[in-house]
Amino acid sequence: MREIPIPYVRANQAGIVLLIALAVVLRQPALIAALWAVQVLGLWQGIRANLIVQLAAPLLRSRVAGAPTESQELLRFNNAIAVGVLTLSLLAFWVNPDSWLGYVLAGIVALAALAALCGFCIGCFLYYQFKRLRK
Repeated sequence: MREIPIPYVRANQAGIVLLIALAVVLRQPALIAALWAVQVLGLWQGIRANLIVQLAAPLLRSRVAGAPTESQELLRFNNAIAVGVLTLSLLAFWVNPDSWLGYVLAGIVALAALAALCGFCIGCFLYYQFKRLRK
């Protein structure tokens, strides 16, 4: 599949925001680690392997048929950025478990996902700039 239905994309973005918000409120870096694992699996195997999308798929079945789509290449780029920043977050927790830096880095991912839910995709903007500069 070269294109991903937007309802799946939005479900993943909402899941990212929710899990990071819970991690910050509950002060549980393990939730960030779980989100990292979900996103790595999605990056490696594709969005259908993403646990958040799998859980949301039955609820979205009626909305997926005929829904607008997003480019798989663009979504992989965005996912790679999210995985990279979440990796830095986990490294910050590993170096200092009481550090606020891990939450700040995870918060950056949550803010980017929230911005995408509101209509501005920061990763898409970076992707466009990256492609433009490579020409």
